[in-house]
Amino acid sequence: MSDERKAAKKPGKKKLIVIGLAVLLMVGGGVGAGLYASGAIAGGASHIDPKLPRLVLRDGVDDSVAAKYFSPTGDKAVDPTKFVASYYPLGEQFTVNLKDEDGFMQVGIGMSTYYDQRVLDNVKLHEMAVRSAVLTTLSQQGLANVSSAEGKEALKKDLRKAVNEALKSREGFGGIDQVYFTSFVVQ
Repeated sequence: MSDERKAAKKPGKKKLIVIGLAVLLMVGGGVGAGLYASGAIAGGASHIDPKLPRLVLRDGVDDSVAAKYFSPTGDKAVDPTKFVASYYPLGEQFTVNLKDEDGFMQVGIGMSTYYDQRVLDNVKLHEMAVRSAVLTTLSQQGLANVSSAEGKEALKKDLRKAVNEALKSREGFGGIDQVYFTSFVVQ
């Protein structure tokens, strides 16, 4: 009788092992598929959403470079020697009162992107929201902030962040790499 019990238990153990391996295989396959789809393992570059803007490569730069710098929200810094920049000046100048000062600042602004025309089309489409974000950022500045070269560089970074946030909230993608002053007057 003890031999019969052993014989009856063996198929049960085999069944458990087979079920356990099947579950392990399914979980492992799911994790692998998820990593592949997210681009964490080979082949991820082909899964970039075609609706998102693309980086514009310089002539002679290998296509695989774009996958290294691409960001699904457009806020990853890129190597400017590998991509072509496009520029867009915001039409009218911005005039704001200086924070806690009896003065004002008048600034002209332009911006650039290494992504395709869709980013600049988004800037044009949402120019009112972009201008509002710029005005809000500029109005937070005091004379001490904008009097030095370091302060102006910090302001450009703040403006870039504000513009990208305005675009991301409306289109899901920022893509502005640099903000430039086309004029700058403080009185």
